[in-house]
Amino acid sequence: MLKYPHVKILLFLVLLSLITSCNVVKRVGETEYLLTSTSVEVNGKNTNKEEINNLLYQRPNSKALGIPLRLHIYNLARPKRDSLFEAWLDKNPRKRERMNRVYSKKQVSRFKESALGFNKWLRSTGEAPTIIDSIRTAKSVKNLEDYYFVNGWFDRKVNYSLEPTGEKRAKIDFKVQTGEPYFLDSLWANISSPVIDSLYYRKISGSHLKSGNQFNLLDFEKERDRLNTQFRNSGVYYFSQDYVSFENDTVGKNKKVDVELRIQDRIIRNEDSIARVPFKIYTIRDVNIITDDAFENRGKSFQDTIVYENYNFYSYEGIRYKPKALTDAVFIEKDEIFRDIDRTYTFRYLNELQTFKYPNIEYVENEEDTTLTANIYLTPRKKFGLGFDFNISQSNIQTVGLSFSTSLLTRNIFKGAETLEVSAIGSIGASKDGAGDEDQFFDINELGANIKLTIPRFFFPLNTERIIPKFMSPSSRVSLGFTSQTNIGLDKQTVNGIVNYKWYPSETVTNGMDLFSAQYVRNLNPDNYFSVYQNSFTRLENIALTTYTTPAEFLIEVDGDQQLNQALADDFIDLVLSDSNFQQSDPEDYQNVNNINERKERLTENNLILATNFSYSKDKRENVFDEDFSIFRFKVEFAGNLLSTISRLLGQEENSNGKYELFNVAFSQYAKTEFDYIKHWYLGRKNIFAVRSFFGIAIPYGNSTSIPFAKSFFAGGTNDNRAWTAYNLGPGSSDSNDEFNEANMKIALSAEYRFNLFGKVNGALFVDAGNIWNVFDDVEDDNATFDNFGSLKDIAIGSGFGLRYDFGFFVLRGDIGFKAYDPSFQDDNRWFNEFNFSKAVYNIGINYPF
Repeated sequence: MLKYPHVKILLFLVLLSLITSCNVVKRVGETEYLLTSTSVEVNGKNTNKEEINNLLYQRPNSKALGIPLRLHIYNLARPKRDSLFEAWLDKNPRKRERMNRVYSKKQVSRFKESALGFNKWLRSTGEAPTIIDSIRTAKSVKNLEDYYFVNGWFDRKVNYSLEPTGEKRAKIDFKVQTGEPYFLDSLWANISSPVIDSLYYRKISGSHLKSGNQFNLLDFEKERDRLNTQFRNSGVYYFSQDYVSFENDTVGKNKKVDVELRIQDRIIRNEDSIARVPFKIYTIRDVNIITDDAFENRGKSFQDTIVYENYNFYSYEGIRYKPKALTDAVFIEKDEIFRDIDRTYTFRYLNELQTFKYPNIEYVENEEDTTLTANIYLTPRKKFGLGFDFNISQSNIQTVGLSFSTSLLTRNIFKGAETLEVSAIGSIGASKDGAGDEDQFFDINELGANIKLTIPRFFFPLNTERIIPKFMSPSSRVSLGFTSQTNIGLDKQTVNGIVNYKWYPSETVTNGMDLFSAQYVRNLNPDNYFSVYQNSFTRLENIALTTYTTPAEFLIEVDGDQQLNQALADDFIDLVLSDSNFQQSDPEDYQNVNNINERKERLTENNLILATNFSYSKDKRENVFDEDFSIFRFKVEFAGNLLSTISRLLGQEENSNGKYELFNVAFSQYAKTEFDYIKHWYLGRKNIFAVRSFFGIAIPYGNSTSIPFAKSFFAGGTNDNRAWTAYNLGPGSSDSNDEFNEANMKIALSAEYRFNLFGKVNGALFVDAGNIWNVFDDVEDDNATFDNFGSLKDIAIGSGFGLRYDFGFFVLRGDIGFKAYDPSFQDDNRWFNEFNFSKAVYNIGINYPF
């Protein structure tokens, strides 16, 4: 019997490959070849660059784990299934008659449709065999020739060879001889319009065409785009990139290319003639803003007009917006030159107001001079919006849960394009073991409300435009929320308030800052701690029954067995911690009781957090379909410094634990930072390799010796290390006996290979590594703390595989994680102890983990 299940899986795959390999040519004709592989050799060396392989018109059938799964599915379909079904009915003269007698004609017809439908599904889900086609091979040669030509190898030569590799199988090898590349030599410009000529030489240093560079057609396209952008942002309203052309000359040159840039005058088309005139620079004469444009208002007269800072406002029913709120969103200015970028910024900012539908910006030329009138048409959205959501859920603590949320959105509430959103949430649930027969069924509930005001500018007493100009789309958000939870746990109430700023320095960068982030958490039922954290109570009870001489009044008898009275657990802890003799006789268990007590006090204490944080995000995704990108996120947060300084300046007294208090609560003081990096590589043919790295640390100081639970880190779960459930990994090499394991330092690393199986079904192989530790806080457990780089041996490693179904607007994901390296085994062998399906963790998630 094989010891490891992964060996069994590997053997199964090998056997499956041997059994199915003979069937791949099932649908290949006698004189045809199935394409098994392709290769491209450039100047005697093979290349595996994806951009080169993508030039080949035919590629071998896709494979999953080395098996052409989709090809096998396709081969299961029977050709000419319609006629085969009829032949099957007519094979026995009485079969059709018997079928029609037993079933109705409609049932027989549906039976046929079912058979044909399944056959059609096999063909559409599968992948037809790639049959070598000489015409398509010739197209591949042409693609390779074109590729090397546009990259400067004008004398390239491409040929190929076809080599049989077995029965009805063959491979194609392409060979490319590039020859010597061509380089740019002399560069000069032939520009007809003086205005364009002057603008060109003003920024010629930014040209993508440099003498001595290897010829590359992409550089010419970039230069054409650069010139078009430069001219249209310099007042040349009628310019377009169609006016830019290049003439290349290689005659009499030794691998050199002379380049002539040509820009002719503007074309004006009349009814029966074409005229060319020099380009001119246009300025903005007027900026008109119509605040309530609608189809039904066309042709009506304006009822209201306002002139504000060189902007003309018009309305059919009365202007309902503060002019400054809209001019802050408009970058087109009177008496300034035309700039295309101003229109782009105006579009973006007006859309981000979420007050108007898609804005329309039109320029009208004034015939008497070189000026333009900009007309901005705004169509308001509905002032009020109502939202409602309802969910049914199940979790590890509740059998069933019902939740709802509702929100009321009010636009332009203060006539400055502000948005006010008032929302409420509520939920009820039935716990799995928290309620007895005498208790109500729905013993879990949560109620909450939140109010959020979004302001499309910085809400700040000082002018910040020099630091953060308005093209960065600055906005402010002020929110206040309250939630109350009653469940099988500690029960708590939370009040939070935030003053947040967000701005966009570039298309890829987003900055955010919580100038003021306050949170107050009040635990309503701390005496219920050991009912929730039952593992902690079990460890305490084990000490009471085995190693400590426990007085009888602390014990109760249940079904003939002695147990620690949970109602007296706190008194028992006080008894043990005051027993110096036990501390000397059994220091290990004494420390265990102390650890249980410290964790209890931290998780049941009320929290007051007053923090300021800054976040930075750089997302290089060009669109939602981009699969080759990187994301970097950084966040830093400081809490309690202001309150600590004020407390010292006012001479406030410390409590018995040496901490300052506000509203009878010791406020938290810490510094926290997080780094998160994600990178995706697109490998072609729906294959993606993705990695993620995360590091976070929160250091308590001053008024705190530990981090609040809400600000700590946890490990495990569907988006973390998938071989462990959430909160079940760490800290360090500890045995994970607590229900909710958390710490103040975290390392997480993940790598995932994603591939298409068939249709919308994708597969993945992944490896996750990481853990959490306690560092610079009051935890003294050596197994849980990060002492030096030697603690990195406690990084847990999980691996596994998953299936994903792409619905288009979201991805349903199922992952199975196996514990490959488990640090909780401490000094024992940590590798593959629980690497089997019975100990695996089954994760269900929405969308990809990173």
